[in-house]
Amino acid sequence: MIDLTIHSESLKRSVQRARERNIIIPTFAQMKDPSLIPDSIKARLKNVGLWDVNSLNLFRITWKNEPVPFGGGFGGVNYVELPPSLTGVPARIIALVGKWFPTGAHKVGATFGCLVPRLVTGQFDPTYHKAVWPSTGNFCRGGSYNAALLGCESIAILPEGMSRERFEWLSKLAGEVIATPGCESNVKEIFDKCWELRKTRGDKVFIFNQFEEFGNYLWHYEVTGHAMEEVLREVMGPRDEYRGVVLTTGSAGTIGCGDYMKQVFPTSKVAASEALQCPTLLLNGFGGHRIEGIGDKHVPWVHNIKNTDMVMAIDDEACISLVRLFNEPAGRAYLVKRGVPESLVARLDLLGISSIANVLSAIKFAKWYELGEHDIVLTVWTDSMELYQSRVQELREERGEYTEKDAAADYSRYLLGCTVDYVEELGYWDRKRVHNLKYYTWVEQQGKTYEEIQAQWYDPDYWTGFQRQIPEIDALIQQFNEMTGLLRQ
Repeated sequence: MIDLTIHSESLKRSVQRARERNIIIPTFAQMKDPSLIPDSIKARLKNVGLWDVNSLNLFRITWKNEPVPFGGGFGGVNYVELPPSLTGVPARIIALVGKWFPTGAHKVGATFGCLVPRLVTGQFDPTYHKAVWPSTGNFCRGGSYNAALLGCESIAILPEGMSRERFEWLSKLAGEVIATPGCESNVKEIFDKCWELRKTRGDKVFIFNQFEEFGNYLWHYEVTGHAMEEVLREVMGPRDEYRGVVLTTGSAGTIGCGDYMKQVFPTSKVAASEALQCPTLLLNGFGGHRIEGIGDKHVPWVHNIKNTDMVMAIDDEACISLVRLFNEPAGRAYLVKRGVPESLVARLDLLGISSIANVLSAIKFAKWYELGEHDIVLTVWTDSMELYQSRVQELREERGEYTEKDAAADYSRYLLGCTVDYVEELGYWDRKRVHNLKYYTWVEQQGKTYEEIQAQWYDPDYWTGFQRQIPEIDALIQQFNEMTGLLRQ
């Protein structure tokens, strides 16, 4: 269970900080259903940009923002359905769109789920603690952003090989940015830096490790899960069937939505994907790769492996090549020529690199199960190419001009030619094999207990226990807002 013990003295200081900075905190219920947000806050949001460092943007941590960069209101869930002309399969592949969150990525929700329960209980004291966000990119961006909105100081940690845009953005918001050795999959080095900070800075640092923080899992279970259910209720016809959600895993927070979806649609499946160059789930493997945001050479503590039905791997070269197909003028022109709707082609910059991996994973899933036109597969576009423009320029410099011939090759090879290799359906013992990999990272290295890793597998109440805490967290948020008195004003 997430510790919700009240620390009264530090809570008083947190309330005072919020009162001084006019900070009102939304509930999980309001993030699921923005119609519950007070009209006075909606009116004030009309003068606020989506990425502005303004505490009102806490209320924009939802899948339902109007897709505009400034002054937007709220509507339905932002999603896109991909046509067979792009995917090469008849199945209905639908993706939730993450660009329209503050910071341009849905990780801002996960970091809210980690920080806010600690803040409204007084466990995190913004007048004393610094929030540490170990990450491979978007988590430390979302954490630093939320911390700024909530009147807290931050330390961001990420590998030195991540995109330039991430470092430039963090330098303006986080109080301190630490680059650790390596690339996307070098997470052990991030964990080591956290232990160093604990040793050198003591209790002044508060580590929010997305790979073990159940607030990450819980936000996606509750908010992303309900958003997916809402999309299905909107798009499903009388003959349609929801088959499953397919997601690449980094921290394994997003895939928590699969637990919710299985409760609502018990026959649906949850598929986890990773980079072929780092096939930890598939082959107990390791390695470096270029799909920023996923695949970190370990099994996250918050991944409910017992509820995962399939693992698969995606070649990072497929993602890098499709970055060019989706964003270079010659690539877009070729897609239109092949019958992909021009309105969709114009929006393909909504997919960041890991979002492309999610689409390829959904195609694999559809081909593996031979899904037809009445079968629906869900996935997520976690962020957009807005965060990777330097990668596009690097590819131009490295590989030269992108031509129609290049586009034809990439479209045929990586979309129409997407294969069902590197896919494994998981039986009971296959799942347990993956779950057991947690031991080496979390029990041997990170201080988790043998009893808890066993409980994750054998105790039927372990995962549902976290899920049942959501009403209690919302009640604490409401109590915090009452203590500040700002809503009454």
